[in-house]
Parts: sequence; structure tokens; C-alpha cells
Amino acid sequence: MFYLTEVEDYVRVEPKLFGLPTAQSVREQLEETYADYYEKEIGKVVAVVDVLSIGEGVIIPGDGAAYYKSSFKILAWKPEVQELVYGKIDEITNFGAFINLGSMRGMIHISQTMDDYVTFSDSGALSGKTSARTLKAGDLCVARIVALSHKGDEPKIGLTMRQPGLGKIEWIKEDKNKEEADAKKAAKAEKSDKKPAKGKEKKEKKK
Repeated sequence: MFYLTEVEDYVRVEPKLFGLPTAQSVREQLEETYADYYEKEIGKVVAVVDVLSIGEGVIIPGDGAAYYKSSFKILAWKPEVQELVYGKIDEITNFGAFINLGSMRGMIHISQTMDDYVTFSDSGALSGKTSARTLKAGDLCVARIVALSHKGDEPKIGLTMRQPGLGKIEWIKEDKNKEEADAKKAAKAEKSDKKPAKGKEKKEKKK
């Protein structure tokens, strides 16, 4: 989920930014500090949205930087179990696929890529034995987060595409078209069953 969070902190502005107006130097320092920043409670910072206030600068002896007590807003993505995510496959391996979610990467085990027996082909794609569907680098997909581990600098995100409405975009469209076709066929058959036979109609009229 994406969250807009207000933060209050002392921003350490490095000497290289001293020649700029204070508001600009604080903003640039925040953008540099929070680039690729991740914390379990906040999530992955996507952008510094706004600087709300900047206090008086403080110089600490022995440190050439200036510190400004500031409040600012950040936009962060915090992955959550059961959340639906959209992304592009950027790597295929013999044990699964890695999907670029924008601010982070997730991993789909080979057994969770599709509802089929899947193998890793010589062409570097994952192929379904029965469905003949293939998954390769560059494919756009919808997946669901089923596991999160916060060990390391960034969380490890486990995904599945074996549920209805998930998978490669083309598969989702194919499944939807098939469902609509099956529904029309069933409705037509039901309508046909409700029509009385011609012989039965004549017999009822004679009575």
C-alpha cells in the first residue's frame, strides 16, 4: 500500500549545499538522504512530496554540516501480505521469476507462476505443460503478495499468480473472454431448454 507520511527530523545539510537558499538546500538534502531509503515501519520511500517547515540552522562543533529541524511529507510504499501488485518480469531463472514492482522486486517461485506443471525452457522462459502458456522477461503481470521477510536491507517479497484474476496480462484477458463465452453458451442452452416442444404444444391445445 502507498502511504503519505509526515515526518519531523533534524536534516543534516552537507557543506556542498551551503551556497543554495535554505529551503532548496534542505529539499535537495532530503531527496538525497531518502533516495532508496527503506525502513520496516515506513516502507520504501518513493518521493519527498513537500517540505512543510524549516527551523533555525544549528552547527555542531567538529561537524562541518548544518542541522535544520524540519517537518516534511514523504510518499512510501509498504508491501503487505495479500496485497495485489502489478509489475514487469525482469528475470527468469530455473526456480522462478523476479518481477519489478517499481520501488522493489518480488520473487515468484516456479510452482506459483501458473496453475500448471511448469518447466524452464532453453530459451530462458517458463512454460506450462498443459496450457502451453509461457512467461518471459518483459511480460506484464498481476500477482498477490503471500510472504514477507524483513531480513536484510530490503524485504524479500514472495508472490503467487495461481489464483483467479492473476498472472500475465494476456492470460487474464484470455480467461475473461473464455468465461464470457462460456456464460453466453450456458445462457443460450438454458433458454433453449425452457422452450416447450412443438408436439407437446399441439397436444395441450387438443385437450
